[in-house]
Amino acid sequence: MLPPDFRKALKDSGEGRKELCLQLHSSLPCLVAFGLSREQELDVQLEREEENALRRGEAFDRHLRSSQLFGFLKVPFDDSGRFVLPPRFVKGAQITDRLYFQGAGADFLIFNPDELMKLGEDWRHAQFACEDLAEQAAARVRK
Repeated sequence: MLPPDFRKALKDSGEGRKELCLQLHSSLPCLVAFGLSREQELDVQLEREEENALRRGEAFDRHLRSSQLFGFLKVPFDDSGRFVLPPRFVKGAQITDRLYFQGAGADFLIFNPDELMKLGEDWRHAQFACEDLAEQAAARVRK
């Protein structure tokens, strides 16, 4: 279920439409999620990345990068934030019974908390936040 702040941002991004764009992260065991307005920025990002690669004299596989950027799926969510994760995303991000949402600007990441905890020191801030949220949820259940 999407947290309320994420729901609001996604609805605002989609001019009121309740859709979440999802794709597997290219190097982390998680999902990348974003709102519909981000879709319009992807062509510009693709052009910029290609120009930068050419300027540096590096190879750029436009088809591969385009496939990565536009390989997302639009998933609807309801008013309470419930959405169904397609099996390929469950498998690819090693999702089980819990999710952790990490805000990251124009998009955000969705982790299985167990997979997040396996990441290195660079992810300590997210790991601590995830632990705090899990402890808060457990305290609510005990009440």
